[in-house]
Parts: sequence; C-alpha cells; structure tokens
Amino acid sequence: MSRLPLPAEPSSGPAPRPAPGGPGRRLPRMLHPVAWWIWAIGLATAVSRTTNPLLLLLVLAVLGFVVTARRTEAPWARGFKYYLWLALTVVAIRVVFRCVFASGITPADHLLFSLPHIPTPAWYAGIQIGGPVSLEATLSAATDGLRLACLLCCIGAANTLANPKRALRVLPGALYELGVAVTVSISVAPQLVDSVQRVSRARRLRAGRAKGFRALRGIAIPVLEDALERSLHLAAAMDSRGYGRAGTATRASRRATGALMLLGMCGLCAGVYGLLDGTAPKALGLPALLVGSLLCCAGLALGGRRVRRTSYRPDPWRLAEWIVAGCGLTSAVLLFTTAGYSAAELNPSLYPLSWPTLPAVPAVAVLIAGVAGIAAPPPGRVPAGPRTTAATEPSRRTDRATPSEVTL
Repeated sequence: MSRLPLPAEPSSGPAPRPAPGGPGRRLPRMLHPVAWWIWAIGLATAVSRTTNPLLLLLVLAVLGFVVTARRTEAPWARGFKYYLWLALTVVAIRVVFRCVFASGITPADHLLFSLPHIPTPAWYAGIQIGGPVSLEATLSAATDGLRLACLLCCIGAANTLANPKRALRVLPGALYELGVAVTVSISVAPQLVDSVQRVSRARRLRAGRAKGFRALRGIAIPVLEDALERSLHLAAAMDSRGYGRAGTATRASRRATGALMLLGMCGLCAGVYGLLDGTAPKALGLPALLVGSLLCCAGLALGGRRVRRTSYRPDPWRLAEWIVAGCGLTSAVLLFTTAGYSAAELNPSLYPLSWPTLPAVPAVAVLIAGVAGIAAPPPGRVPAGPRTTAATEPSRRTDRATPSEVTL
C-alpha cells in the first residue's frame, strides 16, 4: 500500500527567484536588426544637422549607453571601441589638415602659433601650406571632425547591435546577392579584430614578450592565415548553397528587371533633384519620386522570383522594435523641424568666440534616442548565479552559428 506524500513544511529561507519570463521581467531576445539600423540612421540624420559640440558629445554619450546596455557577446559586438578610436583619428586628422593648409585667417582671429610657410605655384592658388594657425580655425575643424566622428559612431553602433546575418534575411530576393556582399564586407572588420585578439592571447600564453613592430610579424601572419581560411570556408558554403545561380529566371525576365531598376533609379534621382531645386519643374519633384519608387518596387518584385529562400524562425517585429525605431526617427524629426528653438543654436558661430549653449529641445531629442537602450529587450546574457548547472546554463560560445543564422 503506497503512502500519501506529506505536505511540505513552510521554509524560513529566502523566496525563490522568479523565472526569467515571470511577471515584471522581459524575456531576453534579439531585437530585429532593421530596428537598430532605423534607429542609427535617424540619429545620424539628427547629427548631420548640427555642429554644436555639446550636442555631439551628448550623442556620443547616448551611443555609448545604448551599446553598453544592449550589445551581445558576438564577435561583431566587440568592435565599438575601435569605431571610437577611428572617430578620434578622424578628428585629429581634420585638425592637422586645417592647421597645415591654413586659409581664411581674419585679423580678428586669436593666433596660436605659426608654421613654416611653403610657397606654392600659381596654379595652386587659393591654398596655403603653413602659416599662422588661429584658435577659431582649429575649433571649426574640431567641430566638423566631431560631427563626422559621430556619424561614424552611429554606423558603428548599428553594426555592433544588429546581427548582420539576421539582417540579410529581411532583404528582398532581388537584393540577395548585394546583401550577401555587404554582409561579408561588414563582418570582415569584426572577424579581423577577433583574430587579432585570439592571436594576442595565444602569444601571451606562450610567453611572447615582443611588443610594437617586433610583434607585428608574429601577429600578422597567423591573422592573414586565419582570414584566408575563413574565405575558403565561406566560398565553399556559398557554393554548396547555390549562391549566384540564376534559377528559373529567363533572359527576358532578367532584362525586364534591369530595365525597371534602371528607370526607377533615374526617377528617384530626378525626384530628389526636383525637391531640392526650387526652380525645377513640378513634374520633377514628387511625381517623379513616386514613379521611380513604383518602378523600383516592381523591379524588386520581379527579380525576387528567381531567388527562392526559406526562413527558419523569422525575427518578429513587436512593440520594442516600434519604440526603438521611433526613438531614432523622433530625434531626426525634432532636429529638422527646428520647432521651439533657433536654428542658430544648432550651428553656433565662432565669431565672436564664446562658449556654446545647450538648447533644450535638441538635447531632449538626443536623449529620446537613448530610450532605445531601455526599451529594447535584453540580449540574453548568461545570468551570474551561484547555482548554475551544466543542464540549465546556456552555452557561452558565440562563434558557433545557430540554425537561424545560417543564411548563406
């Protein structure tokens, strides 16, 4: 005769932790890559409207916060600091060029120092090599370089946060080959960074103490060998999956697709020119833009028939994607409308030289873009707990592609 189990006695210990999907917590998942790209492009559009150094520094702070809060452990998610170094290099190069090729110095400028002047021939008139360097010219070059640096960091944030392999799956079939090329080119830099880090760790484990140019030989050759091996594996994978095959498309279908895309691009160019030029005929404005868009859509639909793909577990587009994309677009709209502030606050003048002010509405617009770091779901990192077992702990390896990432 079986005995009935006795009721469990109340425990005086701490309450158990709620499950990851319990109330008050969001399930970790990967955000749709298109949402991150829309957010980054919107923020880059907002950056292109201003040269205020305070706003540009605020944009860098927002980018750093969002990337730190929502990046994954994938190889391409480790490259944002290299974009920051590239941005710093751009600012330095811009300042150096402005100091060397000095021009536009006015008597009211504050002179810092003077470089040796090199005389130039008559056909090189208008550009002066060397000469006096003013504080106003240096600050102007620094702000221009800082704006370009912010644009690079916006693209770097999108590359860091968005999975390029998942972004390839949402492209139309007609752009599949172009998307593969862009995806491979984007993933080259993170893979090289990952290879350099692995080779450096291996050298430290082997007590390699050479530094500087002496260590370049021991690092460059393994990295190049690894890059060649990755290229061969990628070529074999693309060939085995039928990349570049024409499929069932006929020659007439390919010609019609090319003609539609060419006419559509011409219509788009004419429409953009008509919208930007106020003296252009009205037919070159919005009508040409709409006709070009329709022709491009028709070409994409016709060209997508020859590419047949299946999608395993497609990425959903939910409320978090709408919020993240909306944050970037809101920043762009608020800086383009110039409502509630003066346009001169976005581009402060250096004459007379004064400290720039931080306008309230553009600052709020940039901070709205930072809401993406809170609204986006967590990327699914491994929680640090004392009772993590091998059966419940997810794999920490990120160099192994999941079935949803195999797109080539």
